[in-house]
Amino acid sequence: MCGITGYYALSNNAAVNLTKVTQSSQKLLKRGPDVGNVFTDDNIAFGHRRLSIIDTSHGADQPMTDATGRYVIIFNGEIFNFRALSQQYLQAAWQRIGGAKTSGDTEVLLYLLIEYGPKCLAWLDGFFAFAFYDKETGKMILGRDPYGKKPLVYYMGRDFLAFSSEMKALLEWGIPKELDYSVLHQYLQLNYVPQPQSMLKGVAKLRPAHYMVYDKNGLQDYAPYYELKINKEGYNKYSYEEAQQELVKRMDTAVQERLIADVPLGAFLSGGIDSSVIVALASRHTKQLNTFSIGYKDNPFFDETRYAKSVAEKYKTNHTVFSLNTNDFLEHVYNVLDYIDEPFADSSAIPEYILCMETRKHVTVALSGDGGDEVFGGYNKHGAEWKVRQRSFTNNLVRAGLPLWNAMPRSRNGKFSNLFRQLHRFAEGANLSVQDRYWRWATFIKQNEASALISKDMRPYVDLKLVESERRNLLSGLRNGDINEVLLTDMNLVLLSDMLVKVDLMSMANSLEVRSPFLDHKVVDFAFGLPEQYKVDGKMKKRIVQDAFRSMLPPEIYNRPKHGFEIPLLDWFRKELWPLIDDDLLSKKFVEEQGIFNVNVTEALKRKLHSNNPEDTHATIWALIVFQYWWRKYYV
Repeated sequence: MCGITGYYALSNNAAVNLTKVTQSSQKLLKRGPDVGNVFTDDNIAFGHRRLSIIDTSHGADQPMTDATGRYVIIFNGEIFNFRALSQQYLQAAWQRIGGAKTSGDTEVLLYLLIEYGPKCLAWLDGFFAFAFYDKETGKMILGRDPYGKKPLVYYMGRDFLAFSSEMKALLEWGIPKELDYSVLHQYLQLNYVPQPQSMLKGVAKLRPAHYMVYDKNGLQDYAPYYELKINKEGYNKYSYEEAQQELVKRMDTAVQERLIADVPLGAFLSGGIDSSVIVALASRHTKQLNTFSIGYKDNPFFDETRYAKSVAEKYKTNHTVFSLNTNDFLEHVYNVLDYIDEPFADSSAIPEYILCMETRKHVTVALSGDGGDEVFGGYNKHGAEWKVRQRSFTNNLVRAGLPLWNAMPRSRNGKFSNLFRQLHRFAEGANLSVQDRYWRWATFIKQNEASALISKDMRPYVDLKLVESERRNLLSGLRNGDINEVLLTDMNLVLLSDMLVKVDLMSMANSLEVRSPFLDHKVVDFAFGLPEQYKVDGKMKKRIVQDAFRSMLPPEIYNRPKHGFEIPLLDWFRKELWPLIDDDLLSKKFVEEQGIFNVNVTEALKRKLHSNNPEDTHATIWALIVFQYWWRKYYV
């Protein structure tokens, strides 16, 4: 796991920026604390920061060149099938140069690109972002893994291309910092920026499963090498029992492949189904697995460590619980805000940061259950979507109760208030089209509310036609088909732009590599060839995962409320973090002087935060706080 940065100049004027490679690379220090090196040529500069995982020798450091010195690569990620690819495709290359010089995956990818070009990307099993350069032809290839686990952000100027693993390193190349108000509008609804967009005009993320070719004449190609699709032809391939067996087989292989490391390795264990499955399978292949979970001393409603302990006891893992109080969490709020280099307001980033920080004290690699919910239908909204489509008496009753749910107190911080919140959202979404319902359930505020949040002076800079066009693009896969369409949309929106961004940012802030077996492409492709009833029905979400591994897991982790990785943000905002809101980032004075947001609306949100019916106000206020902190850091 590493950090990469680079710059390709098309003119002498642009080439003066090549000297900035070291300072850009230094911004990625936490992604790669072990080694840092740069490569420069007449018109190109590559920077690399290394977190050594496989072949930790200096012979595997980067930028890496081939035996002739013609080709150069910088690589971030892991390719788990690199040994098989080497055996199958590179024997002639190794004979030509007298054998591979390292025992790692970077050299394998380097020679695959030399021998086969971008078509080799479809053969890779792993997660990655890379830049490859041919000195002789001047051709550069950028590539990204199939589901976007590893980031690659870029800016294409008139006479240069700059790219990096993170925005903070990209800015070191001197790119313009112009706020994109249309993207801000989307961010206010979603609490994250949907890819491939960014909060800065002209800055984009390379799409997952795509590569870009750039040379002395500029951009030459931008194309996919893989596309995740729903395979309806596979719906009848497996009986439910056969599908369970196949899932266990594929997941076992995925976990086993991800246990390869030359450094200490462990696994996150939340007590949910997904992480418990990973631990159960990993325990087959390693003795005394290290497992880690995080608990909430001050808030039992959010604490799930007892379920994690039951799994740890069953598999006799070396289990560590980080049981934290409110002050422990609050202590790291600013660490999270400091590392975020583009507004990102999923508040579960805070416990994710702490979990990664504490885990890193014990291991360098951690396995995670990320992706299981999006691939197999594990969110409450997936169960709600199934119920909406049944048109039952209960559904009609909940819909009819919308005026009542409107009057009830709604928030995530209590059993009954959370129930009323869910009933309200269900009733709201039930009468909408499948696209509008998905968007309503994916967002925290409506479009008109996002518009109202932006000040009148800045509102003309929001292109609502563009915002709507982007929304339609994001939802284009929803065509009134089965629930697999919802899951595929989750993969392309929620997983890509929220969940994976969170895990990458918070793990890399602590120099920890996180591997996700549920996102093995053989598992994902298999899952999208299963009929919806294998995943979600009236009784269960993530049905096939629950049933396939039932014999391996303690019964107490089944049939319990799903909280996710949430934190008591509402309580913190009302108490400990109130000065940060009222006296600082959302103070009336600061908001008025800044001029981006409507001060009347921000003041109303602050009042609602303290009301008996706060709803999701705390989520919107967190989105504003994250933006304000970022804006002050980069613009003031």
